[in-house]
Amino acid sequence: MHKIEMKTPLVEIDGDEMTHVLWVLIKEKLLQPFIDLKTEYYDLSIINRDACNDSVTKDAANAILKYGVGVKCATITGTEKRKKEYNLKNIFPSPNGTIRSILDGTVFRKPIILDCIRPTISTWKKPIVIARHAYGDVYKNAEMDIPEAGLVELVYTKKDGSEKRITVADMKKPGIVQGIHNLDNSIESFARSCFRYALEEKLPLWFAAKDTISQIYDTRFRNIFNAIYEKEYKTKFEDCGIEYYYTLIDDAVARLVKCEGGFLWACKNYDGDVLSDLIASASGSLAMMTSVLVSPNGAFEYEAAHGTVQQHYYRHLKGEKTSTNPVALIFAWTGALIKRAEIDGARQLSAFARKLENATINTIESGKMTADLAGISSVKNAEVLNSAEFIDAIAQSILN
Repeated sequence: MHKIEMKTPLVEIDGDEMTHVLWVLIKEKLLQPFIDLKTEYYDLSIINRDACNDSVTKDAANAILKYGVGVKCATITGTEKRKKEYNLKNIFPSPNGTIRSILDGTVFRKPIILDCIRPTISTWKKPIVIARHAYGDVYKNAEMDIPEAGLVELVYTKKDGSEKRITVADMKKPGIVQGIHNLDNSIESFARSCFRYALEEKLPLWFAAKDTISQIYDTRFRNIFNAIYEKEYKTKFEDCGIEYYYTLIDDAVARLVKCEGGFLWACKNYDGDVLSDLIASASGSLAMMTSVLVSPNGAFEYEAAHGTVQQHYYRHLKGEKTSTNPVALIFAWTGALIKRAEIDGARQLSAFARKLENATINTIESGKMTADLAGISSVKNAEVLNSAEFIDAIAQSILN
């Protein structure tokens, strides 16, 4: 079989546990038989990150900036428990957080909609897309354990040595404290990415925060969004027949469960993390959502929006076959291949990636699926396949 050629490599970022097992199978069964796959490979397994003092994570992010397109497997974020489990020297920050800090930009997450799976929220008729700011907040925080009573202050020291300080808390007892930050230029990039995406997809845009409580931090987000909209995008939105508006996040959540969907919801970093999981789960499964980080530098990183599927991995190590859903990982690869093809003008590569997406959806809608989907599918007598069987079924669908 003639393999489709690639002009420029993708940055391939491998990961951990069950998603790594699926990553290998996807390449072996769904990509390499059809594509002369070119990648620049980075091993972001927790063991390798520990061995190189996490330099590989920064190298991978910079490679995405160099080549323009990357695809990432799910990775473990270190904890004390994981440190003991994997006999690590150190606990490094979330690799996703590190990569997003270097790339900046916005993560767009969109559920993969199937005819045979209805959302658990009955009013939803169209996909809800989450735009998650990819910089700052708790993912770039500074934390401190407060062992005894004392004064906690927030101090800003200018380059000339002058200071501005405010009291965070006059703590009478032990506790904890956290400091977060953001940057105006990153918020501006976030806003413009959201406005552009909304125009391209012809989707109404919500932005939601809590400026009634966070009257400096969240208000800065609201004001930057409003200023850019009024100056650069208002006329374009009106011409397109879509709207932008700001609302409090609690009001947005209340509206969410009663609406039809079909809009773009811009969220701060942590809000987007939580709400994208909610949207994915309510739409069917965490494994049924696409995720792409769009950097203001013109780089794109595609990934699965879920974790490493730890419990399935432990079963896999015992020799058990698991019915782990690989769809988000497959769509991370296809998204990256389509973007690579778009940049390089490689029509055959793009056509194959879309064929793979269609084959994946058709396999599920024909009644062959993993266990997480079989439990919520409208298909009668669905055939529950283990992960390898499901991937084999997709490969056969490509050939048919």
